[in-house]
Amino acid sequence: MFVFKNAWKSVVRNKGRNILIAIIVAIIAAAATIGLSIRQAADSARATGLEDTSVTAQISVNREKLISSAQSSSSSSSSSSKPDFSAARSALASKTLSLASYEKYAKASTVKTGTYYTETSSVSKTDSFQPVSTTSTSSSSSSSSSSSSGQAAGQGAGGGMGGGMGAEETQSGDFSLVGFSSDTAVKNATNGTFTMTSGKVFGYTSSSNSDVIISKSLADFNKVSVGDTISVTNPYDTSKTIKLKVVGIYKNTTDTSSSNNGPSQSTSSDPSNAIYTSISTLKALGLDASSTVTTTDSSGTSTKTAAAQLSYTYVLGSKSAYTTFTKDVKKAGLSSDYTVSSADVEEYESSLLPLNNLAKFALTLLLVVLAVGGVVLIVLSLFNVRERKYEVGVLTAMGVKKAKVATQFAIELLIVTMIGLGVGAVAGAATSVPVSNQLLASQVSQQESQASTQEAQFGRGANVGGSGTSTSGTSGSSSGTTTGKTAAAPTQGTGNPFSTKAVSYVSSINTSVSLSMVGQLLLIGLGLTLISALVGVIFVMRYEPLQILADRS
Repeated sequence: MFVFKNAWKSVVRNKGRNILIAIIVAIIAAAATIGLSIRQAADSARATGLEDTSVTAQISVNREKLISSAQSSSSSSSSSSKPDFSAARSALASKTLSLASYEKYAKASTVKTGTYYTETSSVSKTDSFQPVSTTSTSSSSSSSSSSSSGQAAGQGAGGGMGGGMGAEETQSGDFSLVGFSSDTAVKNATNGTFTMTSGKVFGYTSSSNSDVIISKSLADFNKVSVGDTISVTNPYDTSKTIKLKVVGIYKNTTDTSSSNNGPSQSTSSDPSNAIYTSISTLKALGLDASSTVTTTDSSGTSTKTAAAQLSYTYVLGSKSAYTTFTKDVKKAGLSSDYTVSSADVEEYESSLLPLNNLAKFALTLLLVVLAVGGVVLIVLSLFNVRERKYEVGVLTAMGVKKAKVATQFAIELLIVTMIGLGVGAVAGAATSVPVSNQLLASQVSQQESQASTQEAQFGRGANVGGSGTSTSGTSGSSSGTTTGKTAAAPTQGTGNPFSTKAVSYVSSINTSVSLSMVGQLLLIGLGLTLISALVGVIFVMRYEPLQILADRS
């Protein structure tokens, strides 16, 4: 009790020095509170941001690995430095997953998994039905081998890459014929969200075979209405005429001027020339992914390939379910020749880039503040002990043990530190939101500036999703809320391979001080106290009371 009473009296008696120490500790505590709140918001956003949101996933071929292995094998068996294109194509084609394989992995998952898929083939024009084109004549590419139709299929429904991407060369007609497995697949069409201007969407059973919906641009171009029958041809055998019934006309969000009708582009890559139907229709026409056709490349080599590109999507309940699904499919036998990816997860992680950068900055700032603050407190503690050297001598001469005297100095510092810590924590909690948001805004502005600079440098999609356009997007968590802001980021998309995609950056946070943060602040305060008090303890233990009194007299 004697030690505590003396410590409190000393705190009250030396107001100036103790107020200075309390101010320094308060500044450290405020900076620590802001830094910890930013890091807590970033961790919470990463951990729980997609927990209440459906996440889509795709299984795709690991092309880099397969191509590298094929080229390495061909190089070791041949002295030629020319790439072995046939070996690379064969390696990719041999790893194409079938519909049954995709369904097997869906059943193997221990989490609830929804599925939908699309199959993209192509059909060619007839004299009575022509594709939308900006040129005076639309040359059919049905006799050539191209990857244009594969471009439409390459993007999985919902934006992900499908796994059925083995053979790169597929026959390209004048129209892309896209078959959907369900309404969910239609809702997540590769070309974007669309609305029906007349008619209705086709059914998915055999009773709706040959029913299709076409874009308003294509309907207007050919003067087609709902209920009319259109004629197209099989691109692999143009002598076969296909009759399709138009049951609906849709208006696509990308059905504008995004066509790629350049000298090397097929009209089938234009979203306006997409004909939507059911998987059942594709099967009836022999143009589904399970059907094979013979194609001939530029060298005259004939190969059998799938008539359509399959894009299969898994729908999972959350990011944690996606993580579990990834592990489950590997246990079910998915080899390293394939990868599991999620466009939703990747997009969300991209949106956290400014917040993650700010969290790194906050950690650096916290370490610097703690280091500088610790040094200042050690120096002040050292001067405090030296100024009270005579007091130490008197107390020890009276019989008070040095350990008790050192404890008194430590308690004094602890009292002042806790007061400063409390004041700083309150101030930090009150200012953490505006300060954090201001710092985060500068990070978002920097990311937007980089995107704008890249757009200006390459001239790609400068008018799409312009930086600075605000959108609303929230990600709730137990520790706060994050709000998004849209900025343009270059990406590859259907219709325009150099278009931009809007990334909704997290632009504001609203965190609260949690119990874990309070515990971290207490640990910081105790750490500073122990380190600073240790200097005083060392000096107190070195002092000799008689020598101190003799020097004073």
